[in-house]
Amino acid sequence: MANAADLRFYENLPLFEAFEGVADEANYRPLPEGWLLAVADIVNSTGAIAEGKYKSVNTAGASVISALMNALDERNLAFVFGGDGALAAVPAAMAVKARSALAAAKTWVAEELGLELRAALVPVSDIRAQGLDMRVARFKASEQVSYAMFSGGGASWAEAEMKAGRYQVEAAPPGTRPDLTGLSCRWSPMVSRHGAIVSIIALPGERGSGPEFQALIGEIVALAEGEERAGHPVPEDGPEPRLSINGVTVESRALASKGWRSLAWSWIALQSLVLFLCFRLGLNLGKFDVAQYKHDLASNSDFRKFDDGLKMTIDVSADRLRRIEERLERGVDAGVCRYGLHRQDSALMTCIVPTPMSRDHMHFIDGAAGGYAMAAKNLKVIFPGRFPSGVAGSSVMP
Repeated sequence: MANAADLRFYENLPLFEAFEGVADEANYRPLPEGWLLAVADIVNSTGAIAEGKYKSVNTAGASVISALMNALDERNLAFVFGGDGALAAVPAAMAVKARSALAAAKTWVAEELGLELRAALVPVSDIRAQGLDMRVARFKASEQVSYAMFSGGGASWAEAEMKAGRYQVEAAPPGTRPDLTGLSCRWSPMVSRHGAIVSIIALPGERGSGPEFQALIGEIVALAEGEERAGHPVPEDGPEPRLSINGVTVESRALASKGWRSLAWSWIALQSLVLFLCFRLGLNLGKFDVAQYKHDLASNSDFRKFDDGLKMTIDVSADRLRRIEERLERGVDAGVCRYGLHRQDSALMTCIVPTPMSRDHMHFIDGAAGGYAMAAKNLKVIFPGRFPSGVAGSSVMP
């Protein structure tokens, strides 16, 4: 019988509110024994990006989170969205359901998005046997939503193992569909207001993830926070409402099988049109409060995170980006960090919205022209072979 305290471990973690707390190990707690990491990413995501399919790549990554949430019936899932993939911590009692959800997601991504999703379930005990750890913290993004942050090197090792072909989850039979209720892709790209949308990855250097790296992360966060609203790429009153036909099409594939696709497309398009008009005209619809939804949409967004390293997609001026890069370069020279970044004109948003009437909707932010996947590729090109001991690679590498 599952231990109730074990199942509620993440839900009961204390919240920290200032984002610079991601660099404070005191905010992290070890995952319980017996837990597993569900990891997934898109094979050759850079090739898909080159073909203009990054909206589909982001949707595939978010589908893993949605499938796990629904299969486990767990809104307080400890996960991180990585642009071209995702990672989640799963209690041992939910391992069978998690495997089924990942298997179904692999099949759905292949059949509906034309992409190959890798997936694996990695025991936390195997991570610790390597001298690494898997620790998690809860960052309070808003009154309604918190996001998991991970440290210890375990996430990077687990993804490297998956890419090496170990701990694999096989695809479900053709036609199998995961439950993707709530997965939403309706927003058009959000154009930079300050200069550029920059996706940044900063990982431990040759000296490891000790106090020097933690101090550097604190400085980078402080530099970013000097920008208006800490460089948040989503405007405070929400993105400019625009109809996204591509988003409606992708979401209809998540909602319905082929036989019902036209009906689903029409229904989602109608909802999108109504939402567009409400946003454009500032009209409330029954209990749907447009102003509140806009505020929550921005507040609930995950534009920055920590997953064995700092990941941010921020809207910053050229001068502020220069200062951030200079600090990262000094970190590289000192062996404290390694980094990659990717500039683009706009950001993408992929969402999980259980219902427009609830305020706990989640919004995953990435750059619209490659984002984290390209930043990870640039990290490999700029600093080849400079992985510190115990860290196998970025958890968002393509």
